[in-house]
Amino acid sequence: MSHTPHPPSLFSVELRTSRWDLLVDWYRDILGLKVLLRVVDDHYALLDAGCTRLAIMGRATPGEPSGRWSLGFETDDLDAAWQRLGAAATSPPRANPEGFRELVAIDPDGNKIRLFSWAPGHHA
Repeated sequence: MSHTPHPPSLFSVELRTSRWDLLVDWYRDILGLKVLLRVVDDHYALLDAGCTRLAIMGRATPGEPSGRWSLGFETDDLDAAWQRLGAAATSPPRANPEGFRELVAIDPDGNKIRLFSWAPGHHA
């Protein structure tokens, strides 16, 4: 009998930043993620992001934000998220023909964040 290994599961997405305190606070206070682990001496934080986690790592030269990807977050209350995001939101929530509402925001390091909520009765 052959053993078929399970595919790997995504443990976390890592963001590197030179402004570690600011980014950890932004994802906690503005986006509303819960800090699971915060190691100040190592400039490392692990935040709860639903089925995965977001790791924020302090680095002297973190590199530029990428236009190739965005962080996508599902939320139950897109309008409340929009209010919390303030100037970080690039536009108000808008309907998408695929059955959800979404908005785009930019974090303090310039990373693109997409937040969305499903229309009532519609889920992926």
